[in-house]
Amino acid sequence: MAPAPLAAWTDGRIIEKDHPTAHTVRLRMHVDDRPFHLPGQHYLIRLRAPDGYTAQRSYSVASDSDDPLLEFLVERQPDGEVSEFLADVAEVGDVLELRGPIGRWFVWDGRTPALCLVGGTGVVPAVAMARTARRLGRTDLLRIAAVGRAPDELAYAPELQRYGADLAWTRADVDGRAPGAFTADELAPLVEGVGIAYACGSARFASYAEELLLACGLDASSIRVERFGPTGD
Repeated sequence: MAPAPLAAWTDGRIIEKDHPTAHTVRLRMHVDDRPFHLPGQHYLIRLRAPDGYTAQRSYSVASDSDDPLLEFLVERQPDGEVSEFLADVAEVGDVLELRGPIGRWFVWDGRTPALCLVGGTGVVPAVAMARTARRLGRTDLLRIAAVGRAPDELAYAPELQRYGADLAWTRADVDGRAPGAFTADELAPLVEGVGIAYACGSARFASYAEELLLACGLDASSIRVERFGPTGD
């Protein structure tokens, strides 16, 4: 099934809400007749005040297209008007405005051998890709390397471990590995045979990831980078 054209604004109802880590909130939402989406796409979530003022932010989809609900992970940013509302105010049953799915460049087709090098809340598109790979029975095509501060600070860490992802912790010594992001020697085996690589995380992480992928021999044309930062709320 081909992804649908960009949809108009629609309503989504919060069905589930929880906090995977101290600074994130996970929302699972129902949208009537929502269009098909590809792993790596995102939605806009818009808030509307009684006086008509609106604020919107973009969030990657964590759910597979076969999931009856849309799943988003939001990192609570200090003074972030959208993220603070979603984390602290929004409740199960609330209705939010959504628009999507958006984006064609950072998507995985489910056929090309791929590597995700992701950090922090940048794991979300990798989670969507992993869920798609499991549904298709093609986990052999998708490798994931994720970086977090510590196991209890990386959302989806248990799911990524079950998938078989390689995990690196920058502030925790786990299984005898010294704290730190991946090195070229560690990443090189994961790059072999890859046709496309996805790097997602903060601006600083994305720059590190892109440089590391290039150092491991990938051509720049096969690397897709998605950056975000505090201004992205």
